[in-house]
Amino acid sequence: MTTRHPTWTIERVDWHDERAVALRAAMDDEIGPRYAEVFAAFDEETQAVLAEDFAVDPATIVEVILVVDAAGEPVGHAALRALGEELEVKRVFVDRRARGQGASRALMAELERLALARGASRLILQTGDRQPEAIALYERIGYRVIDVFPPYVRFPASRCFAKPLPAADDRA
Repeated sequence: MTTRHPTWTIERVDWHDERAVALRAAMDDEIGPRYAEVFAAFDEETQAVLAEDFAVDPATIVEVILVVDAAGEPVGHAALRALGEELEVKRVFVDRRARGQGASRALMAELERLALARGASRLILQTGDRQPEAIALYERIGYRVIDVFPPYVRFPASRCFAKPLPAADDRA
């Protein structure tokens, strides 16, 4: 399914879609160095546990979306993961060339729409304290700080957020 926004096209894709994989790799390349020092403070055994905490099992992913520009180039990625009874926002990333143009808001709005269609009453997410731009976005669009939830409790840089979604009666 494809959804059009004024500037962007949102495409639903599979977790293994090569464009999605490439955008997640770009995210890792950009974000990984921000936390290298934090991870380095732990011994190897703890680093392995933390890596497992942050691993995403593709079987838990229920939605993957890309934001595509007018030229047909994918410039952003986001996903929803089933985490217990909750839906968690995962791997939100917008390429530098598309930042500041509403791509991240389009991704988040579509994730919220998809979560509502699945019956979710809220979305949760985890980010890190070294991603102030992500924190600012989430706060601007109505996400509020919550306690750090599993599996992120062992990572001291974790910051968790939630946003209640409107009930079906509120949307009518």
